[in-house]
Amino acid sequence: MTTPVWDFSNALWKTFGFDDLSKFTFDGAVLSTRQEAATYFVLYLSIVLGGQHLMKQVAKPFRFQTIFFWHNALLSFCSAWLLAGYLEILVPMLWNKGLFHAMCSADAYTQRLEVLYYINYLFKYYELIDTLFLVLKKKPLEFLHVYHHGATMLLCFIEQEGRTPVSWVVITLNLFVHVIMYYYYAMMALPNAKPIWWKKHLTTMQITQFIVDLCAVYFATGTIYANRYFPNSYFPFKIPTMGECAGSLEAANTGCFVLSSYLVLFIQFFIKTYSDKKRAQKEKAANKLAMEKIAALNGAPAAVPVAAH
Repeated sequence: MTTPVWDFSNALWKTFGFDDLSKFTFDGAVLSTRQEAATYFVLYLSIVLGGQHLMKQVAKPFRFQTIFFWHNALLSFCSAWLLAGYLEILVPMLWNKGLFHAMCSADAYTQRLEVLYYINYLFKYYELIDTLFLVLKKKPLEFLHVYHHGATMLLCFIEQEGRTPVSWVVITLNLFVHVIMYYYYAMMALPNAKPIWWKKHLTTMQITQFIVDLCAVYFATGTIYANRYFPNSYFPFKIPTMGECAGSLEAANTGCFVLSSYLVLFIQFFIKTYSDKKRAQKEKAANKLAMEKIAALNGAPAAVPVAAH
């Protein structure tokens, strides 16, 4: 099996004096304990809330346009690179052993995928800088943004700790979306940037991603319950499944809850954002029409329309 992304990454890693990636295990790695993950989650929330309070004392927001561009460009590139690393492992696995094996078999949780899961987990810490930029720019912070960034970091930890083979479905879709999303933000950070017509579709893509995620995660979780807890004294029948699904039940339940909450919140965000925009556009058009009618009655040129509130 040809794995150019893995081979190059491993060679680059070793040039910095680190051990071969094939020797990596999550146990004992940096940020691999619950205490560390919880500490950084609390630290993230503290910096966000404290930073907002401090920025109220600052007259002007910081801009950081150049740094913001490179931050987003780096995340877009690294997401694409990591996605390629996943695909060169997953495509042969899916082709040779099928979807159920790749989603549920304990053997599908390979050492190389464990490395990629860990790298993706580390990405989530770096992505917390997104929130810091918003704070320093004095931009409003949506609950969805803070919750999504913090919860995703914890979710990646719990899924890696629980060794859930289905994780690749969620992660690869997320990486694909991030390639496009961070590219968009990088382009918007350029001087004289113009609005990109497909911005609206980013949220649509994220909603679609969560729907596919939930189909995979609920299937895996349902398979775990069916095999481990049925039949029982209350339900003395075996539920037919395609086989056993590996991974801890805690990780499966957490994935179902967090991803379900994401779907609800992103749908609410989509409805609120784009319904508000349409309402503002209608108000602007109505104001313009009213001013034109008034101008026509007075026999004067149309005035500048009143800004919509």
